Amino acid sequence: MNNRFAIIEIGSYNTKTHVYEDGNIIYDKNTTIQFKANYKNNSKILDKDIDELINVITKALEYTDNVHIYGCSIFRNITNEELKEVNDKVYNLCKLNIEVVSQEDEAYYTALGCYGNIDYKGNICIFIGGGGSIELIFVNNKEIIDKKYYSFGVVDVTNKFESLKEDIPTCSFDEVYEYVSDLISDDLIKSDVLILAGGDHFYWYNNAEYKLLDNNLYDSKDQGKMLTIDMSDEYDRDALITSLDRIRNNSDNPSWFDGSRAMKVITNLISHKVDAKYIIPTRINMEDGLKNKLLNE
Repeated sequence: MNNRFAIIEIGSYNTKTHVYEDGNIIYDKNTTIQFKANYKNNSKILDKDIDELINVITKALEYTDNVHIYGCSIFRNITNEELKEVNDKVYNLCKLNIEVVSQEDEAYYTALGCYGNIDYKGNICIFIGGGGSIELIFVNNKEIIDKKYYSFGVVDVTNKFESLKEDIPTCSFDEVYEYVSDLISDDLIKSDVLILAGGDHFYWYNNAEYKLLDNNLYDSKDQGKMLTIDMSDEYDRDALITSLDRIRNNSDNPSWFDGSRAMKVITNLISHKVDAKYIIPTRINMEDGLKNKLLNE
């Protein structure tokens, strides 16, 4: 494997770019492209979304021509003809193709990035959430003991409760919580630790200015902070009564927060369904597992 390469993960809501050199990340960018919401509203992938994706790919090509592009949730649900149309446009401009990743592989590589390098004896639930899908991977002592897959994500919940995108929503935390609870099974393995992956979960806490604790459960440079369940409950409920405009104004990507409240309700619900005592927010994504795969090829 070339010592410099790029991985682009295209989600239903966010597109993540990592450029690596000798296994170390040298460029890290999260771009909001609302593929799923726009597809639902227009019954097609919009040209403007493809143009934004082309810009993301072009930026990665400034670093290396060894670029790997992986399509997740939304690209699993479009037709072969629609995928070919998108790939033709990408190839004509960038000489690259999008490889569609199964929900199982997306979950596996993301979870591996979470548990592969930590030492913790006890059950861990790894939450992998996005715009169009949710995966839960349960691990004990680096062994996967159960998996749960769901075909909804923050876009679906936000479409149901559109005021979640407003400065102060008209829906309540309990109303959204009850709706999501019916979508998640109750037979989840109890786990003291819930790891939040699949997106930049620090982006919410940092811009909302919520304080976190140092992770004293295990050593990990990528999992250095944590919350207790009581802190999580306080912060997550506050998310639906505090000003979202204030939080947006702290950030460099205001549209990212359209799905943020739905994510807080979903993760809060899962924390209680698994009886978690501690929540570990991370920036770990599928790229972290794919990086090791590509380095070993």
